[in-house]
Amino acid sequence: MPGALVGLLIALGVGVVATARLRHRSPGVTPHDRARALPGDDLVPDATVVMDRVGVLSAPPEEVWPWLLQLGKGRAGWYFPARFEVVVPPRRRGLRHLEPSLLEVNHGDRVPDWGPGTPALEVSSVTAPASLVFHSLRDRRNAWRWPQEGTGADPAVLAMSWALQLDPADGDRTRLHLRVRLRMRRANGPASRLGDLVDAVTTGLLFAGLSERLRSPNARPAPGG
Repeated sequence: MPGALVGLLIALGVGVVATARLRHRSPGVTPHDRARALPGDDLVPDATVVMDRVGVLSAPPEEVWPWLLQLGKGRAGWYFPARFEVVVPPRRRGLRHLEPSLLEVNHGDRVPDWGPGTPALEVSSVTAPASLVFHSLRDRRNAWRWPQEGTGADPAVLAMSWALQLDPADGDRTRLHLRVRLRMRRANGPASRLGDLVDAVTTGLLFAGLSERLRSPNARPAPGG
């Protein structure tokens, strides 16, 4: 995602993250959330940064699941709420329907990701409708592309895992737990602090936009899709 757009979204989004959490009755991240093991934790065992985000969505896991499957650059995009998508060019706005052609996700698939250069996310595991895990290696020296085999431990390579865990909650709802694990050269440097802010804002907007879409008539695939 272009840096200028990220900056604008941060400026717009900081003021609504708390509102989004209240609206979706997010319990926030608890000590149990931080301590629990999630699928994909072993992908970056030497992580220097771990970010957990939690939100509660008013739909059961099986209805939330397909919306997560189609996430991604060049796919369904990112689910910003409508009032924030007005600052996003129409061609970059997230889908507001389930697209059957995007719902087939398999181990080993690679999805382009936002960020500097041309990074990619690789699907590590798919367990419907409970967890979806991505892995990413990004070589700073080569436009943040996936490095050559055998060089993943190089300090110049940023390693990342992204786990999306769905747990049933009371009232036919879903507790969505997102965890990013990063191996960075400087755990407490400016890039880490900015990354945490960007993650907090964009995840808050994701929860709000996803909840908005789950309330729409397009929340389920078309018959035969």
